[in-house]
Amino acid sequence: MSTQKKIVVCGAGGFIGGHLVADLLRQGHTNLRAVDIKPLDEWYQKFDQVENLVLDLGEKEACEKALEGSAHVYNLAADMGGMGFIENNRALCMLTVLINTHLLMAAKKFGIDRYFYASSACVYAAGKQRDPNVTALKEEDAYPAEAEDGYGWEKLFSERMCRHFSEDFGLLTRVARFHNVYGPHGTYDGGREKAPAAICRKVIKAKLSGEHNIEIWGDGHQTRSFMYIDDCVLGIQKIMHSSNVTMPINLGSNEMVTINQLVDIAEDIAGVKLKRNYNLKAPKGVNGRNSDNTLIKKLLNWEPSIALRDGLDKTYHWIYGEVTSNSKKKY
Repeated sequence: MSTQKKIVVCGAGGFIGGHLVADLLRQGHTNLRAVDIKPLDEWYQKFDQVENLVLDLGEKEACEKALEGSAHVYNLAADMGGMGFIENNRALCMLTVLINTHLLMAAKKFGIDRYFYASSACVYAAGKQRDPNVTALKEEDAYPAEAEDGYGWEKLFSERMCRHFSEDFGLLTRVARFHNVYGPHGTYDGGREKAPAAICRKVIKAKLSGEHNIEIWGDGHQTRSFMYIDDCVLGIQKIMHSSNVTMPINLGSNEMVTINQLVDIAEDIAGVKLKRNYNLKAPKGVNGRNSDNTLIKKLLNWEPSIALRDGLDKTYHWIYGEVTSNSKKKY
């Protein structure tokens, strides 16, 4: 698309949104609007050459202000976090439905050219994720519906909103189901962080404190795949600009590991070995989840490919720098 057309990134003050804005700037886009509910000084990445707006996108009027005059919209805005957050804040997660609903209404009103919605692998049926040796999840495995309570149901409903706005109003929508995105410039403490960042922080804390032990949520045998942020940002744009991705599609790595193996990698990067304490009462999510990339390879001739070891190395060192430079943290 022309670098002059206005692009709006909703949720731009968050982890993925900040990286997306940075990548669009690197490509030479000069007409960018970044929107987030957080105060500007709390954005993970902020760029002065971008029109930065602090708006509550749960409100209809705010969504209209955000989208007026734009051509392409990336909706990454959501009230969410890792399992520790979404299992204990189901109502807040469900209220995110207001964001996508009002953004779609504004997109229809202003005749937006293209609309991207960030969904999640949490839409997948729980019954297909009970075994750590899970069969990789295909797009059709979201039905019959048995999504993650709260967060997953909101995502599944919002996917269908996008579908029906396309069918009924001709709005061109694209939907990607993210599988565990990680990388620098993201949440690594406070309760909303996801497993890779949490593990890195815990390993760093153990290394700096000299107390060589680590708490792991669950038994460590639960399996996941983790997608590095650079793959995610590239995939978002490939999906957005595709002509043939007309249904929700997986966007995730298919490199499945156990949580114990994730800790192994972080320990290796840090050069330490820790005693593991398993908290079986902590939120741990489903027992197994992995991305089947058959469809994305077929339609885009591409799939996420950055190795977990390489991505986690960059993430670990970024978090290490944040922790050691923050005088408020006494490790």
